[in-house]
Order: sequence, then C-alpha cells, then structure tokens
Amino acid sequence: MDSDLEDMNMAIALKIILVASSLVLIATVLLQQGNSAGLSGAIGGGAEQLFGKKKSRGWERMFVWVTIIAAVAFIASSLGLVAIE
Repeated sequence: MDSDLEDMNMAIALKIILVASSLVLIATVLLQQGNSAGLSGAIGGGAEQLFGKKKSRGWERMFVWVTIIAAVAFIASSLGLVAIE
C-alpha cells in the first residue's frame, strides 16, 4: 500500500517535470534564431559556420544550453513515467 503511494507521488512529480520541460523546450526552440537564411544561407553561410566565424554568444548560447537541458529532462521524465506505469 505504501509502495503504491510512493509510485503515485513519483508519477505526479515526473508529470510536472514533463510538462515544465516541454513548455521550456517549446519556448526556447521558438526563440532561437535560424542557422541559415534558406538556400542562399546554406551555400554562403556554411563556410562561415565551419570555420568558426559565427560563434554563438550571449543569449544564443544560453538558449542552446537551456534547450539541451530541457530536452534531457523531457526524455528522462518520459522514460521514468514509462518505467513506473
């Protein structure tokens, strides 16, 4: 009986983490700038990115890290929910 209550509390906590991480993931992906400007950016801008002339700094770097952390939290909470239920 006590184990069921612990599983239910764990499932609620994981669901809260899942919802929060999905909202953060959506927001950060939408706020990030695109890497290229279509076909012309893919041709001309590819060399600049390859040789490091276009380094992400400030807000862009923060958005990348927040996106990575939110994605890892989303995957971990999803797998945790599958394992519990």
